[in-house]
Amino acid sequence: MVCSNVNAQIMYSSYTVSSNSTYLRPPRRGKHKIFIGMAPGVGKTYRMLDEACRQKKDGIDVVLGWLETHARPETDAKTQGLEVIPPNKIEQGGLIFTEMNTDAIIARQPQLVLVDELAHINIPGAERNRRYQDVETILAAGIDVFSTVNIQHLESLCHQVTQMTGIVVQELIPDSLLEAADQVVVVDVTPETLEERLLEGKIYPTTKIEPSVQNFFRRSNLVALRELALRQVADNIEKKEIQQAARLNSHAKALSANVYCIHERILVCISCEPNSVRLIRRGAIFADYMNAPFYVLFVNSPDHFLTKVEALHIETCKQICQEFKGEFLQISGQNVAQEIVRVAKLYRITQVVLGQTRRRLKWQMIFTESLIHQLMRSLHQTDIHIISS
Repeated sequence: MVCSNVNAQIMYSSYTVSSNSTYLRPPRRGKHKIFIGMAPGVGKTYRMLDEACRQKKDGIDVVLGWLETHARPETDAKTQGLEVIPPNKIEQGGLIFTEMNTDAIIARQPQLVLVDELAHINIPGAERNRRYQDVETILAAGIDVFSTVNIQHLESLCHQVTQMTGIVVQELIPDSLLEAADQVVVVDVTPETLEERLLEGKIYPTTKIEPSVQNFFRRSNLVALRELALRQVADNIEKKEIQQAARLNSHAKALSANVYCIHERILVCISCEPNSVRLIRRGAIFADYMNAPFYVLFVNSPDHFLTKVEALHIETCKQICQEFKGEFLQISGQNVAQEIVRVAKLYRITQVVLGQTRRRLKWQMIFTESLIHQLMRSLHQTDIHIISS
């Protein structure tokens, strides 16, 4: 399963060759392709090597910056014919440690470098603390990078993974690294296949098989981690598409994108009414149950200046929203319904939460359409929840 950004870009730029046969690299940032999986053993390194070998056959200058084959014969075989950049040796306490030699890679100036174990923590004394920082340096030098990482190493998922597996993950990468990648490839196998590989000794030595089955590689853990990996990449694609739509600076163009939301997204619409806090809490419960992001929207008329009491109320709502890890949106608009519809479509909302409106006079009900009916007429694919006051 391959997931890429909306505007797919060619992985390699054209290169000109001078009379002395050296590359004249155009000034640009390297492209980053990340191979991500739910756990060790799914085949990330093998897949990365397989694609790199095809690139080498096409004439691309490929080198190995750092590789962990774990003595797996199939993976080792894929490294044949690929140049290896010698590691950097660092002495600590009388012992010699090796790390990826970033300076040597940049000096070599390949078109593509392969870097395994993106979340690795470098030993003290290395120029940079984390391997992903080395990768950022390589990309800045205009060199393309293929890298690998497991889903449990994402910072935003660290706590969730610990709750699921009981294992505290120390090596982490920022989510922004995944978001900035030019391409993300999910290397996916079923939990059953991964268990078979483990029991056959294709992932760890025989002595480590039984402890692994009893801990990290339990079936329930693998199922949950697999869902996390697939969902994270899908959400990442949606986020990029929303950002791209926003950059168009045209609501008409942004709303015309015919892309369906993959996961639930909750929008809580509040006002200066006292029950707004209750609505936020209810929306947060929905979001937690559905494992969905949620947003709180307040639309204020440009003709209405908030009183001190109202401003304090809205600020309280914002703080509560943030306590529940939600995103608070405060906008100005004459037509509340139109603004709610615009935001719902822009953020691909699937569930809207509203409070029960005040009872209106009979003549108002005859000559004006209620907010709820306006939303139902405009948001055909969105569920609308009316919470009693």
